Amino acid sequence: MQKIEDGHYVQVDYTGTLSDGEVFDSSEGRTPLEIQMGAGQVIPGFEQALMGMAENETKTVSLAPEEAYGERDESLLRRFERSQIPPEMNPQVGDMVALTTQQGNQIPARVTDADEQGIVLDLNHPLAGKQLQFDLRVVRIGDAPAEQS
Repeated sequence: MQKIEDGHYVQVDYTGTLSDGEVFDSSEGRTPLEIQMGAGQVIPGFEQALMGMAENETKTVSLAPEEAYGERDESLLRRFERSQIPPEMNPQVGDMVALTTQQGNQIPARVTDADEQGIVLDLNHPLAGKQLQFDLRVVRIGDAPAEQS
C-alpha cells in the first residue's frame, strides 16, 4: 500500500475547526484539495499530518499556532491616516481590505479601529494564534497531478 512521501501529489478531503467547534474551512461539497508534498503549498502542520498516510485513511489532528499560521504579532497592527486612504473608501471595523506591496502583491488586512483621523489595520492572518483541528481523508496519492495522470 502506497504511503504519502515528499514529491507525491495528494488529494485530501478536510474540515478545519477552531477549538470551539466552529468550521473555518472545508472541502465538503467541493473537489478535494490537491497539493504537492514538500512544496510548501499548505501550512506546515497540515502537510506533516498527511505524511505516511495511505489512500482512504482518515485522521484527526490538532495543530498548535506554530504549526499553522503562527502566533499573533502585535507589531503587525498598522495605523493609516485618512489622507492615506482613497476618498471613495470608507473602511469600517471588521472590514477586510487588501494592501498592495511595492512588488504588486496583495496582503489582506482587517480593520480593527476606525475614527475621523484614520484606521488601524491588523496584518496578522485571521487564524494566527489559534489552535486548529483538521479531520483529514486521503482521496488519492499520485506521482503527477490528478488531471495529468
